[in-house]
Amino acid sequence: MTDLVSLTGIRKNFLGVHALKGVDFNLKAGEVHALVGENGAGKSTLMRVLAGEIAPTSGTITLDGEVTQLSGPRDATSRGISVIHQELALAPDLTVAENIFLGRLPGVVNHAALRKAASAILNRLGFDIDPGAEAGTLTVAHQQVVEIAKALSNNARVIVFDEPTAVLANSDAERLLAIIRELRAAGAGVVYISHRLNEVFDLSDRITIMKDGSHVETVETAATDVDTVIARMVGRQMSALFPPKEGRAPGDVVVDVRNINRGRKVRNVSFTVRAGEVVGLGGLVGSGRTEVARLIFGADRMDSGAIELHGKPLRLSSPRDAVRARIGLVPESRKEQGVILEAPIRVNTTLAKIRSVTRMGFLNVGKERRIANALGADMRLKASSVEAPVSSLSGGNQQKVALAKWFHADCELLILDEPTRGVDVGAKSEIYNLINDLAKAGKAVLVISSEHQELFGICDRILVMAEGAIVGELDEDAFTEHELLTLAMTQSARDRDEASQ
Repeated sequence: MTDLVSLTGIRKNFLGVHALKGVDFNLKAGEVHALVGENGAGKSTLMRVLAGEIAPTSGTITLDGEVTQLSGPRDATSRGISVIHQELALAPDLTVAENIFLGRLPGVVNHAALRKAASAILNRLGFDIDPGAEAGTLTVAHQQVVEIAKALSNNARVIVFDEPTAVLANSDAERLLAIIRELRAAGAGVVYISHRLNEVFDLSDRITIMKDGSHVETVETAATDVDTVIARMVGRQMSALFPPKEGRAPGDVVVDVRNINRGRKVRNVSFTVRAGEVVGLGGLVGSGRTEVARLIFGADRMDSGAIELHGKPLRLSSPRDAVRARIGLVPESRKEQGVILEAPIRVNTTLAKIRSVTRMGFLNVGKERRIANALGADMRLKASSVEAPVSSLSGGNQQKVALAKWFHADCELLILDEPTRGVDVGAKSEIYNLINDLAKAGKAVLVISSEHQELFGICDRILVMAEGAIVGELDEDAFTEHELLTLAMTQSARDRDEASQ
């Protein structure tokens, strides 16, 4: 295979900060080359250089064997380079077809011809998406497909995917990975950036590891393993990411969920969580786990059932009632629901317990700052100041702020929905330690995660859900992928069969 792209000795400095320190990277035709590393390792900066979004301080870019300089993103696109960022860049008020050909629309648009051309590309990808629909009305998965269609419409030969499955359901993620394999088979070169190492190993031909702006190593995927890659990224084996569970002693029942129901989304769900215990909710995406969390937090109303906290009935008409009862929820979508991105870290940290920093209606900014600084130190938050907006932080540090808010609220029950989604391996380990500390302090913790190894590493027991119901419970001696999926998939298939009869 020949090199489509070769980046040699790429350096990039931002106001004296060395974001890239002489990085080498090459991409061949017909391969998937994974780029991995912790948040801040320099992966996205390197790809922004490739996309023409920023100019390197020094180094060489070679395309098809010729040294070149990219004058901007439009120049890179014209040369067949396309980057599909984690934060999608569609114009929500324009149609799917208009988004696919955005930037190349004539003065007078033949909308019928435009829709026909868009349909041809979408059909090639295997998705039935209306090219006349407004992009803002699509699901995240379909918006992702439109971004890919846009790249194909530009005849892209180099396609960069930056965390493409971070917010996708498993079925949508599988279809996306299938599309990437088809692109590789057609001779395109694909750069794949992801914290999901299982996807990296399933998909890639080679892996380049970055750390602190430097190139660590490039290896053939078949010649390495997950533990080795993690060790090269963060300096320790995967098994060491999870803290030991010694010192956690489950006590009295904190929350007792009894036969709660909400349509077909949640069906007759019952369970308990004890003080000092971490209980997992496992199962397939769409099995009802998040819906259960929302009911316990008062974000949705139950059709029937009851919830007790410390043996007393809990009446929840809104999340405010849950907060008053000292129940916290870190939602799966931190940017939309977990934090206020443009507000300072200081403000986000005390939101759930604002009365602790107010007196007679006046905010004590000094006290708020001291609390935020103390929590930031405990959580190893990497930020220039607690006055910095949360939007300026990496994904892992944004998640730490979302957690800090509830740590300050001193919850009796903390519900964590996908607590490490989009978070690098090093930050994951720190979050696992924080969860372990909560349990050691006698708090009850309920964790929802689609990463089974995560559940196995931090939970005392796992409740498995399918089609809105709890279909089984796993103790630690039964923590295996086979046991969990057998419960989730067998019961899910059985329920669908019964519903169709």
